[in-house]
Amino acid sequence: MSQPADADNASAARRAGADPRVVVIGAGPAGLTAAYALTQRGTPTTVVEGDAVVGGISRTAERDGWRFDIGGHRFFTKVKRVERLWHEILPADQFLLRPRMSRIFYDGKLYDYPLRAGNALKQLGVVEAVRCVLSYIAARIRPPKDQTNYEGWLVARFGWRLYRTFFKTYTEKVWGFPVHEMPADWAAQRVKNLSLFSAVMNALLPKRNQKDITTLIEEFEYPKTGPGLMWETARDKVLAQGGEVIMETKVDAVHWAPGVGATGVTAHVTGGYGPGAGAPNASRTDIGAVLELPADHVISSMALASLVRTLEPAPPQHVLDAANGLRFRDFLTVALVVPESASFPDNWIYVHSPDVKLGRIQNFASWSPYMVKDGRTCLGLEYFVTVGDDMWTMPDDELIELGIKEIAHLGLVEADQVETGYVVRMPKAYPIYDNTYKQNVETIVAWMSEHVPNVHPVGRNGMHKYNNQDHSMLTALLSVENILDDARHDVWAVNVEEDYHEAGEQVD
Repeated sequence: MSQPADADNASAARRAGADPRVVVIGAGPAGLTAAYALTQRGTPTTVVEGDAVVGGISRTAERDGWRFDIGGHRFFTKVKRVERLWHEILPADQFLLRPRMSRIFYDGKLYDYPLRAGNALKQLGVVEAVRCVLSYIAARIRPPKDQTNYEGWLVARFGWRLYRTFFKTYTEKVWGFPVHEMPADWAAQRVKNLSLFSAVMNALLPKRNQKDITTLIEEFEYPKTGPGLMWETARDKVLAQGGEVIMETKVDAVHWAPGVGATGVTAHVTGGYGPGAGAPNASRTDIGAVLELPADHVISSMALASLVRTLEPAPPQHVLDAANGLRFRDFLTVALVVPESASFPDNWIYVHSPDVKLGRIQNFASWSPYMVKDGRTCLGLEYFVTVGDDMWTMPDDELIELGIKEIAHLGLVEADQVETGYVVRMPKAYPIYDNTYKQNVETIVAWMSEHVPNVHPVGRNGMHKYNNQDHSMLTALLSVENILDDARHDVWAVNVEEDYHEAGEQVD
């Protein structure tokens, strides 16, 4: 595949100081945030999205009038500019303030999460609770020597018994490999202060609307019909501001030249949409049509490994090897419609029971009553899988049957209470953070910074980094400032501080 014919013109435009032309790959939170910020400032912007739905993993899926959030997305952040942007994009009357409630299901019992001393003591029983405390004390006196892996890091803070009860099984369901093979660094910011001591202190001395630990927030904002409402509105505003959003279009190549960097993107239409598309009533272009999009900058939220493989000419072999070493965990939801009386008040329940494959259960009515129908709710049973494995390829009717069987086995819902079911699959839901991911990412970033500095990875998959929705948006905003203002932000420094989630004031 050749470079776009006007690659030299792209370079000339940069030298002449003309408004940069930006191609944004991906219409999830990071991509649409970048496009919104760019078009606000009159920058020619084209968004290319492979799917027919905006939002990425933050989309809202819909089946027969039922709406499903893919994983559950709380709108809570300590970054003030991100919070302001949420309310700039979506009117206040489209937000709900929702109470937060989540629990852990283990050994037939429900435990408050975060752990609360009184509840944990009652559910564990006096004997097991004493054993857990003694195990915790033993771990404090003689902590594991190796705390660079996630298992050692957790045991040092909880003790072996609580680790096996509340972390090991669920964590291995999510990631698909042993906890001791996982690095501790990425997880530290998630549960840094959530030790047994802090859990006990929080139970004994609770504070109203505790936000010192992210998982302890009591309430959060949420769009009325799910997170997809935010990104559908953002898409519409990008279009209104003069941008293009091209759906169902796959990127084939990001072209670059030595000394110039990226010069353009080649993509082909896979689902019938064409240039200017971005809404259901948009004009269409023939499937298979090839689009040549000149670019002075490329902002990419596509998977970092995929981005490397689309670069043309191809990077050196060691960079390709690093890309091939990055892995992903995929995800599917089995949504079961049940009577409202058969549900529970939680937003979600973590399933730590090792005798079922089920990892987590969302109650969509607890997220928003506008996502369900009167008198009924929809429970989202979440399974963490790998594309191509037995679960991923299982027919929908068999997955629904499995979901009914497992939730009945847990005793949460009777099988005959399920009215119908749906299946939603989401590939590349979570980058895998194994013991080699950091070195692989560093190898890629070092090469790209030197050879294609005008390609800007953003977001979770785009950076292969544990970015939440707000972090993803912030990387996009900073990248736009780097492009338009030569701000020189270190985008890779977003979401690396260990205390980000647990302590400190809000930041601009």
